[in-house]
Amino acid sequence: MNRDDGAPAAPALQLRNAGARVGGRWIWRGVDLEVPRGELIAVLGPNGAGKSTLLKAVLGLLPLSEGEVRVLGAPARRGDARIGYLPQRRSFDPDLRVRGLDLVRLGLDGARWGFPLPLRGESARRVDQAIERAGAGAYAHRPVGELSGGEQQRLLIAQALVSEPALLLLDEPLESLDISNQRAISALVQSICREQRVTVLLVAHDVNPILTYLDRVVYVAGGGAVAGRPAEVITTATLSRLYGVPIEVLTAGDGRLVVVGQPETASFHGHEHH
Repeated sequence: MNRDDGAPAAPALQLRNAGARVGGRWIWRGVDLEVPRGELIAVLGPNGAGKSTLLKAVLGLLPLSEGEVRVLGAPARRGDARIGYLPQRRSFDPDLRVRGLDLVRLGLDGARWGFPLPLRGESARRVDQAIERAGAGAYAHRPVGELSGGEQQRLLIAQALVSEPALLLLDEPLESLDISNQRAISALVQSICREQRVTVLLVAHDVNPILTYLDRVVYVAGGGAVAGRPAEVITTATLSRLYGVPIEVLTAGDGRLVVVGQPETASFHGHEHH
């Protein structure tokens, strides 16, 4: 993607010799990554490897202990309006009467105190457009507590889109959804990425529901990270090097990728309880 003056746009995300510590412990360090604009990227890795820590660094919520992180050509900073963020899935009480429409508008005025102002003009346009992009128009006026998990997730994605971001960060958006909803949300995220030219960084526990939609992956493990096309990164050789121990990547009969031989704290890309 080029800027209006013809010069190439800066990458969506750059990390140079980056390191993050939490509670005096290194989560990862020596990380060099570059994420092009307009792509859908999954952040993968075992539990506790630092996937969410990476998102916090991009959001400017966690200053790096060493190195540099640049977002859309500028140093990462808290409150960057160019970034849309969906945190790990929250649960909604079935009795919650807040409408989907009101949930989405929190992406615009959720920081205000007092009663929300009536939606007019540009604000109304943004809310309506975000709901349309997320495919949530049919139930946007219904109470959130009455909706299915997939419908709620579409509204939360609309909330993250309402500020019209250039970079969208999604932390485990497929968690707690059934297979059909995982695929539907994955297809939705890909269409947003393609049609709106929004760069998407999606943290996932299981790569299989999203594998066919991805442009590349960032795999975090062993205190470091590697990035590339899925076929380049999720391999026996690459993961063995990243973990520093023998790792084997197998393809199951149904096409699922299964990573075996990981350290005990790691999870694998398949069904959790196998």
